[in-house]
Amino acid sequence: MLNLTISTIVFLAAAWFLNRYLDEQGAPKGMARVVIVVVLATLMAWGVGWTVDWAQNEINGPQDAVAQIPGGLTELQKTAGQDQP
Repeated sequence: MLNLTISTIVFLAAAWFLNRYLDEQGAPKGMARVVIVVVLATLMAWGVGWTVDWAQNEINGPQDAVAQIPGGLTELQKTAGQDQP
């Protein structure tokens, strides 16, 4: 969820700054400019989203560890030495 939130914010900010930059450069407004802004903002948001996913995976570790154990959560608890209530 953090990935979606941050990448959305980055997309909006990148689109705004790219439009502002192209205005300063005197680029004519049109369909080509819109496509360039959308593509570049999407690539920036995708890159930031990937970075957030990578950072979360490095901090928290893989989140599918329970799904890989055949017995599920109960087998994991037995392996860890925790009894079920």
